[in-house]
Amino acid sequence: MGVQSPNLARNKKTCRALGVPTIDLSMDRSVVSEQIIRACEEYGVFMITNHGVSNEIISRIEEETFDFFAKPAVEKHYSGPPNPFGYGCKTIGFHGDMGELEYLLLEANPSSVSQRSMALSNNPTRFSCVVNDYVQAVRGLTCDILDLVAEGLCLGDKSVLSRLINDVESDAVFRVNHYPPFDQSPKVLNPTADFQMRDDKFANNGDSSRVGFGEHSDPQILTILRSNDVGGLQICSHDGLWVPVPPNPTEFCVLVGDTFQALTNDRFKSVRHRVMANSNNKPRLSMMYFGTPSLDAMISPLPRMVSSHNAPLYKPFTWCEFKKAAYSLRLANRRLDLFRHNYNENSEKITQC
Repeated sequence: MGVQSPNLARNKKTCRALGVPTIDLSMDRSVVSEQIIRACEEYGVFMITNHGVSNEIISRIEEETFDFFAKPAVEKHYSGPPNPFGYGCKTIGFHGDMGELEYLLLEANPSSVSQRSMALSNNPTRFSCVVNDYVQAVRGLTCDILDLVAEGLCLGDKSVLSRLINDVESDAVFRVNHYPPFDQSPKVLNPTADFQMRDDKFANNGDSSRVGFGEHSDPQILTILRSNDVGGLQICSHDGLWVPVPPNPTEFCVLVGDTFQALTNDRFKSVRHRVMANSNNKPRLSMMYFGTPSLDAMISPLPRMVSSHNAPLYKPFTWCEFKKAAYSLRLANRRLDLFRHNYNENSEKITQC
């Protein structure tokens, strides 16, 4: 059931929003393409089954990351703080955002993962191999989805989107979030060892529900998210309702990012989402692959998305410029607005990479 935002009346469209569509990738390609386009337009998020990523690859990455988070806090902190990559605890970004989690943030390329693994694992060779196998598998899945989108949008070049991700200079990121459980009894906090909760000022809108990772949209093109069987993820529907996404370890959750919104000239909308703090009796583990172009890739609405009746909404920008904007703002800020044609030119200027 969705949680209604303040001062928002229910309407008939709300019924459509109470749920996230699931798409079976083993179906006829034209059907899958059509369903993905519809999901990106109406929800900005969808679940996928029969995705082709093996259970072995998934179980190995889950085991390695759980092993890392089970280490004593002092050992984990040797791998941080994230600047921007490495181990982080509670602090999200550089502007005061906090969450009830700890995480690993890695560049999604083999050489960087190999280097970072030295500080993350007692067996860095195994750790880097496991991470790189997972990243390679979900990168391929991301490219398949983008090719299906290109077909559904009738783009002349069917690889125009996936080529942005396949670029050897892709700035893709791999993130693992770990949400330890806590006791929600009034005035009683009982976090797992080495994980101290924040005080009540970080509660969600003053109620008893704590936010584990605050409201935001992802700046990249697509996010491929996989979690274990512990819930917490919520997406904000176009009607302003927070809709829980039931956990299913056999599925992946695909989220439209800000850059995809710009590429489609707002035909697709990046989905705002959050994760509630974990009140389950076991940890929540979620893994995100952020499909991203190279730093110098130019982003502007695709020609197919523009016409005499549908002018381009965004100024051309590089991923480097947009990434700078993302790091310069708070988590919940709508960074894409900085690049709209009607945005106030006297606003804060984004520095170059």
